[in-house]
Amino acid sequence: MPAFFDHSASPLYAQLADVMRERIVKGGWPIDTRIPTLPALADEFGVASITVRQAVQLLKNEGLLSPEQGRGTFVRRKPETHPRMKVETSLTRLAELYRELAPRLIPLGEGHAMPRLEPEDGPPAPAYQFLRRIHASERQFTSVISAYLDQRVFDLAPQRFRNELIIPVLMDLAAVRIGSARQVLTISTAGAETANALNISVSAPVAEVRRVICAPDGTVIYLGELTYRGDFIRVEMDLLE
Repeated sequence: MPAFFDHSASPLYAQLADVMRERIVKGGWPIDTRIPTLPALADEFGVASITVRQAVQLLKNEGLLSPEQGRGTFVRRKPETHPRMKVETSLTRLAELYRELAPRLIPLGEGHAMPRLEPEDGPPAPAYQFLRRIHASERQFTSVISAYLDQRVFDLAPQRFRNELIIPVLMDLAAVRIGSARQVLTISTAGAETANALNISVSAPVAEVRRVICAPDGTVIYLGELTYRGDFIRVEMDLLE
């Protein structure tokens, strides 16, 4: 197998799409330029033409590439990036960001499950509602989240929690009092389940965010474990703030 690719469980076309996407991000293929032909790409990467065609189609579906009759395939834009993702931010500003982005929600599962809490997180609530879903922009899947919400809080607005982003709903509910909120961001690589959910290759770079929100008595009322595509996240920090 060529050095560009690994022996992971990811389809070869998905790995090739990652390489091509990176070229667009880094300007190797500038906006409005024509990419090499399918045979040329197959020769460069040492893969079959059908693999190149599948990778190109994936990037077309994301709106990064588009064909022009008789001229070839052109780069139209770079992958979307998160407008702002601060390592440390306020809960209010995070809610405002989510209201602005308003991603599409794709449910993956729901039920009752207890989260894995660290000793420093705080004591658990008696029961939790579990929600797993994908956040998607207009053109691509951007993140996958596993959320655990105190059942008593969930029961205050079950339909809103199912159909909207959780943080803004939490901020809207007058009955919910928040004592503390923190998040940790870790740069990692995608496992098989995440890669399948976000349509990226196994071992592709991702940003993992773990958010813990507690009531004034320290009880964990929300745990969110999010994984963002690496090409969607941008960390911005004001060094004078």
